[in-house]
Amino acid sequence: MSGDERLARSFGAEAHTYETGRPDYPIQAVDWLLQPVAGGERRIRVADVGAGTGKLTRVVQELGAEVVAIDPDPQMLATLRESVHAVPTFVGTAERMPLPDDSVDAVVLGQAWHWVDPTAAAAEAGRVLRPGGVLGLVWNLRDDDVDWVARMTAVMHGSHAEEVLAAGPPQVGEPFGELESAEWWWTRPMNRATFLAMARSRSYVITAPADERARIEAGLVGVLDDIGAIGDHVVDLPYVTRAFRALRR
Repeated sequence: MSGDERLARSFGAEAHTYETGRPDYPIQAVDWLLQPVAGGERRIRVADVGAGTGKLTRVVQELGAEVVAIDPDPQMLATLRESVHAVPTFVGTAERMPLPDDSVDAVVLGQAWHWVDPTAAAAEAGRVLRPGGVLGLVWNLRDDDVDWVARMTAVMHGSHAEEVLAAGPPQVGEPFGELESAEWWWTRPMNRATFLAMARSRSYVITAPADERARIEAGLVGVLDDIGAIGDHVVDLPYVTRAFRALRR
């Protein structure tokens, strides 16, 4: 197993921590992803790939779509089923989805495309999508333009997603057309426990040696003390959500 694959498959060991520590997706962003296929008489069908604990799944469901959740980790899917009901779940990957050809209107990935082989995943999304279907990619990223947030990121180590998106838009190949993008800025109220859960849910932290995890937590506690995130006191963490969509030719 490659280093990237080991990181990508690490989240199941901290599935409940992930559910607590990671933010939900703004409904406006998810609605934007689905706009090209929404609005008709028929209820659209969406595959949430790399669904994890259902952070994106539940918003797609809230928007009225029929959704199936796909993830390589059974532990993540078990946690999803605890809080998201009436959603079929399947073990699979973006490169190999357990779905028939031309069976969904949208394939969406939240916090996941940076883990996939973009050529193989695009081809597989094209297979399961109906003609004119949409591939939607979305990430919640902490706003490191804020000084104390940048300090927190430096302590926790930059994520793979942050590194990939810093280099430019995500790579998406055939059979998709031009990639559109949009952004939303917002804040998430968090207390000390939620901040720590966020850090503990990151693949770099999950897979780090014990002494490195201790160093990260000590550094994070120092930042939290400085910003007043002590006990149950709430501090707003600024985020930017970056979304991309492309239509199947």
